[in-house]
Amino acid sequence: MRSDPLTDEQREIRDLVRTLARERIAPRAGEIDESAEFPWDMVELMREHELFGLAFDEKHGGSGAGSLMLLVAVEEVSRACATTGLVLAVQELSSLALRLAGTDEQKSRYLPRLASGEWIAAYALTEAGSGSDPAAMRTQAKRDGEEYVLNGSKRFITNAGVAGLYTVFAKTDPDGGHAGISCFVVEADAPGFEVGRIEPKMGIKGSTTGELFFNDCRVPAGNLVGEEGEGFKIAMRILDRSRRSSTPRVARRWGSLSPSTSSWPGSWPTWRRGAKRPGDSSTRRV
Repeated sequence: MRSDPLTDEQREIRDLVRTLARERIAPRAGEIDESAEFPWDMVELMREHELFGLAFDEKHGGSGAGSLMLLVAVEEVSRACATTGLVLAVQELSSLALRLAGTDEQKSRYLPRLASGEWIAAYALTEAGSGSDPAAMRTQAKRDGEEYVLNGSKRFITNAGVAGLYTVFAKTDPDGGHAGISCFVVEADAPGFEVGRIEPKMGIKGSTTGELFFNDCRVPAGNLVGEEGEGFKIAMRILDRSRRSSTPRVARRWGSLSPSTSSWPGSWPTWRRGAKRPGDSSTRRV
């Protein structure tokens, strides 16, 4: 049998999340998927228990527990409810641009709100004609004095319509290919920003996936993350880091990352034998 790599303190956190998932999250999973409504009550639950802040530094309002404990939490939550696990995972994905490349001012302004869960976040890279090839994106950002003006659209964006902050990639040099992409943070109330169609899905239906539109959307120049032209590098660094938070959600369907996870009392299929498994996943993109 494999040994448990967690410390005593980490096991305490895992056991807390496991109990929370079993007693509070799992009973809601079926209803969340059937209603296809975003689970704000589960967001509030994770706020109360400070799950959003696991991977954030203490100076930014987090617990400083680290990335490993975030992955453990995503695994435990996802085994109970795929939608709720996705909310937790995407919060990290969407905060990484600021954490990896943001200025101290940007970090102090935004990260505490993300670490507390006050704001849900979203990551907006994909477009209708630009999925695996970011260089083909058509969304543009032009400097206008102390602001950037964004025009374009994004598609298949997780947390569309519920996020308070969006990490958005746009071309500041339309002819620059990958080197022409820049990264911005856009607040949900930015003038010219609009949420479009929310996609109907086969699974994880409580998580919104939708379109974003930028129609002369104005954001302060201080919302540029990194330098102009660094967006593609930032996006790739984010995806390199965030893919690990997707692994526990897959592992919840097919197995376990942690040898001790299988000892969860009431684990599938015993606690819902004969019932539809909550949160069956469907293909998605961010």
